[in-house]
Amino acid sequence: MGEGTTGNPQKGRHYRQLLAQCAGLAPLKTAVVHPVDALSLTGAIEAAHAGLIVPVLVGPEHRIRAAADAARIDVAPYTLVATEHSHAAAAKAVELACGRTVEAIMKGSLHTDELMHAVIGEPAIHTDRRMSHVFVIDAPLYPRPLYLTDAAINIYPTLDEKRDIVQNAIDLARALGVEQPKVAILSAVETVTEKIKSTIDAAALCKMADRGQLTGGVLDGPLAFDNAVSCEAAAAKGIVSPVAGRADIFVVPDIEAGNMLAKQLEYLADADMAGVVLGARVPIMLTSRADKTLARLSSCAVALLGARRK
Repeated sequence: MGEGTTGNPQKGRHYRQLLAQCAGLAPLKTAVVHPVDALSLTGAIEAAHAGLIVPVLVGPEHRIRAAADAARIDVAPYTLVATEHSHAAAAKAVELACGRTVEAIMKGSLHTDELMHAVIGEPAIHTDRRMSHVFVIDAPLYPRPLYLTDAAINIYPTLDEKRDIVQNAIDLARALGVEQPKVAILSAVETVTEKIKSTIDAAALCKMADRGQLTGGVLDGPLAFDNAVSCEAAAAKGIVSPVAGRADIFVVPDIEAGNMLAKQLEYLADADMAGVVLGARVPIMLTSRADKTLARLSSCAVALLGARRK
């Protein structure tokens, strides 16, 4: 389903609302890293035409111009910062962000690992928060945007790292208009057991919220996914919770669970994926070459709203 369209009138409605929220906001000056194929370059230029970013094209000049010719795009209006190769492009984009020449970074035609290696390796772009990724998912059958974290950066996060992951997601959801996000800390079961570490982490995170170590959201966990999305499933198991069946943010135990859940939603629930890396001095958009236009624009909208309403 993720490859095409179903004609579902609900599909894309959350993203269209996000884009509408961007009206009147100044676009983000964005380093687009290694946009050397027609698809990644086109995505950046579409975002520029939508008023979401002002692209600064960073990469080998001859390859960027060849991609522009192939896509019939005029890149003359945009700044082009020439580098030798993709490694250098990633490093240059981080340098531009550290120097406040740009306000955001967007992945072009290079591997996520290559870009994030440059980001993680530069202390000047770090903040006191752990970096984490949030998918903002538009699932046609879910009544609100679904925030999923972390399915892209942190592999097996510790409790302290999960605290930052949760706080990053809460702050983003609030910037995107969710006044008090409901946060489901996911596991395989709803009860705390020493046999499943993620249930202990979930309980600890909820107590951290009680003590003010996490702010701005309402947390509950451990919750299985069905209890997080379905009031009926929660009621059948006797779960009384302000989050169960109404969750905005879904915190997964590790990157494997998050990656699988995201792709299941995309390919089996006809969901669209937008996302951003948080916790650095600038938002970082990890768009995929498989993303359709609305999802690419929505990643830019998420970054723009997060930055301007911070």
